Amino acid sequence: MTPPTTPHHQILIIGGGTAGITVAARLRRAGVRDIALLEPSETHWYQPLWTLVGGGQAPLRAALRTEAEVIPPGVRWLRERATAVDPAARTVTTASGRVFTYGRLVLAPGLHLDWNGIPGLAEALGHDGVSSNYRPDLAPHTWELIRRMRRGTAVFTMPSGPVKCGGAPQKIAYLAADYWRKRGVLGAIRTVLVLPEPAMFKVPVFSRALEETARRYGIEVRLSSEMTGLDGAAREAAITDHTTGTTETVRYDLLHAVPPQRAPEWLANGPLADPDSPHGYVRTDRGTLQHPDFPEVFALGDVASLPTSKTGAAIRKQAPVLVANLLAGLRGRPATARYDGYTSCPLVTARHKMLLAEFDYDLRPAPSIPFLDTTRERTDMWLLKRYGLPQLYFKGMLKGLA
Repeated sequence: MTPPTTPHHQILIIGGGTAGITVAARLRRAGVRDIALLEPSETHWYQPLWTLVGGGQAPLRAALRTEAEVIPPGVRWLRERATAVDPAARTVTTASGRVFTYGRLVLAPGLHLDWNGIPGLAEALGHDGVSSNYRPDLAPHTWELIRRMRRGTAVFTMPSGPVKCGGAPQKIAYLAADYWRKRGVLGAIRTVLVLPEPAMFKVPVFSRALEETARRYGIEVRLSSEMTGLDGAAREAAITDHTTGTTETVRYDLLHAVPPQRAPEWLANGPLADPDSPHGYVRTDRGTLQHPDFPEVFALGDVASLPTSKTGAAIRKQAPVLVANLLAGLRGRPATARYDGYTSCPLVTARHKMLLAEFDYDLRPAPSIPFLDTTRERTDMWLLKRYGLPQLYFKGMLKGLA
């Protein structure tokens, strides 16, 4: 039985990243007073800029805010890490052993980057030519490796399974190739792009555009393949072709690696995980964003088991749906708002060019600006990514306004 002194909050949010802050801000604007947010980090990152940092197009500081700056006024910030949820008892336990009870729970803790999921990757990361834009401290190192390279072999990899910002593993390859082209050294560099899917992108029109981009740079694209091992000292990567079952050893001078990703262990091993998700993501109704077995529990963002890409743009469309349904429940009304699976993937293809892939659950194009052809490379779309979207994020989404 829960002790009577256990702190209780009408709404408890786990995670102070994009999803958690956006939901908290919208709830405050709706007049909800008792909101607590569990987040141990003192730093808040705008992660979409990390690719541009790695490509030498943005400073790392542009992506950084303190967590205190983005916590909405009136939201109680609990500087602790969640370690367990008991949805039957409506309790959340933290790393310090504290227990909180809730009326409604919002799960937005993000993903766990499994650097040990590829043998040898964790040990090689950050030296001997190995980097990853999926860690902010290494994104500037990626740029240094690209900037210094004049000849040799560059390998860019993507793991199987869902990853956040699914276009990022490709974008850095294009930025690097474009830089080498402008420096006149592209012909001396073998560029290999290793992708686990049978096509370069799920939406055919964008897949065709990316195929043309790869051809333009002379990039060797290995589809249905992934890196399955790494010898950092020898600078050798094992690339397995899942179509044939064969493994090739590729020696590299530069390796940009993306780690496998999954839900945090305490969620993946708990009662809220989707039994059909091998990565432990939270079981989530694709329309209402509620847990089917525990309707007082909601999930959004990267940790939700939804058949759509894990992006900040998806969160921007999920958050108002989640908030509307949560508020309806508090008022004794049914959840009628529906998320249609909208997501967006800005696909940077050159140093000032970008495609903007927007689509829904059915992979149908869902352009925000219908009169612009975002299936072809555009400079205005690159300007949107570099300057417009960060402003929309910090001044719109995180304020509950966009």
